[in-house]
Amino acid sequence: MFGLKYPLKLSFLHIYTSKVLCLLLNKLNQTIMATQIFVNLPVKDLDKSIAFFTALGYTFNPQFTDEKATCMIISDTIYVMLLTETFFQTFTTKEIVNAHKAVESIICLSTDSKDAVNAMVDKAVAAGAKVPNEATDYGFMYQHSFEDLDGHHWEYMWMDPNGMPEHVE
Repeated sequence: MFGLKYPLKLSFLHIYTSKVLCLLLNKLNQTIMATQIFVNLPVKDLDKSIAFFTALGYTFNPQFTDEKATCMIISDTIYVMLLTETFFQTFTTKEIVNAHKAVESIICLSTDSKDAVNAMVDKAVAAGAKVPNEATDYGFMYQHSFEDLDGHHWEYMWMDPNGMPEHVE
């Protein structure tokens, strides 16, 4: 149909164009319902976690902050709920993973440049984070990571869509 062959491969240009279109529509006061993500992480000491992520430049929504939890704002559609381990446990019957000993997930966020990746990791280290491995530079993509105070693995990356190879292996 319409000369399209499946599976249809979207290029970074298509994705970029879609993003620009969404931004333009927002500027024209048209409402677009975006999916929001709320990552929930257990923390041992909520106050120390808030201080750590504040040092990285993040802010928190006071409407969703009390002695058991806080809502860290990553963007207008991405949030991280930092929950005390006791409160986190009320949402599951499973054992909470000790992120210092096992990986539960890797939280990856994009930045605007390689320098922004390095700046975020540097801020994290200054605030008490550990760096599990060296930065990786693929030319078109650069990434570096840290483990926060509770051992959660955070990765920051930058990608140049114009420099991406046709096929990534």
